[in-house]
Amino acid sequence: MRIAVDVMGGDHGSGVVINGVRLALQSLPQIHEILLVGDQGQIESALAAAGPRDRIRLVHASEVITMEDKPLDAVRRKKDCSMVRAMELVRDGKAGAAISLGNTGALVAAATVKLRRLAPVERAPIATVMPSVNGEFVLVDVGANHECRPIHLVQFAIMGAIYSRELLHHRQPRVGILSNGREETKGTELTRETLRLMRQLDLDCVGYVEGHDLFHGRADVVVTDGFTGNIVLKTCEGLSRAIFGVVRAELQANGWRKLGAALARGAFRDIKRRLDPEAYGGAPLLGLNGVVIKAHGGAREEAIMNAVRVATETLQQRINDAIVREVAAANLKLGFTKSTMDTSTPAVA
Repeated sequence: MRIAVDVMGGDHGSGVVINGVRLALQSLPQIHEILLVGDQGQIESALAAAGPRDRIRLVHASEVITMEDKPLDAVRRKKDCSMVRAMELVRDGKAGAAISLGNTGALVAAATVKLRRLAPVERAPIATVMPSVNGEFVLVDVGANHECRPIHLVQFAIMGAIYSRELLHHRQPRVGILSNGREETKGTELTRETLRLMRQLDLDCVGYVEGHDLFHGRADVVVTDGFTGNIVLKTCEGLSRAIFGVVRAELQANGWRKLGAALARGAFRDIKRRLDPEAYGGAPLLGLNGVVIKAHGGAREEAIMNAVRVATETLQQRINDAIVREVAAANLKLGFTKSTMDTSTPAVA
């Protein structure tokens, strides 16, 4: 098993990415080799400071896609960038998976252009695992597709359910559609038609899921378009940071509160661990001819290690085989063919 890691797109430099890769190699013996893709000089310097380089190989790339670059234009113009080179390693069979911390829009564009979608899949969504009061759930799409048709959301639901079943071990994932109320008269034309189609399939469809249902275990998979999903994800990240900041300030307000905080330190540590996005590592871009994992731009070593773990587990569980099989069966049952679907290039959130 070989995994390509784009080391150039993170906020904290290539050294942090490489240290995370080393942690992954220590805990994942099934990985034969990790290919570090990026500027050779920077990678060599970071490796020299980090020690031995067993099961590590360098792949030089002279360019980097920045957060300011326009996604599709950058993929076409910067042909020797680290992100594109990582995708090409997967395309050419030299790696089974690619991981990048870089520009999300560019990653979606590079993966779609270089790898192409699996035959029955119309749009490749980003799925992310989020914590709930009794475990976790998959939110999909969180940023790959601004605008969607009902068949796209149906396929997202199938792919999200496969991911939930195979990697999170939910035997029969409950799937819901994000909406502004549980009543079937609520929502939009998009959500209502999606619900109608989903109920014709073998999915365990729980109907609409409201915002305040997300973290209370009503569904194992929640489906939405990438524009809405990205807003939900970033709102949750910001709210989490804000709450921890307020709690920290209030617990330091006087001596009695400081004492109580000291006594509850273990509980606060466990809560932070459950809510820490570092523990989830990365979000897969589903439905492509290869495994692609998007890690957060601000990821530290633990998140990089877990992104490699997610890539490894996705490969081991042969997620793409299940996606091809189950999405094709759903398309057939619903009477959707290539001629009836929208084959335009997706807008990137």
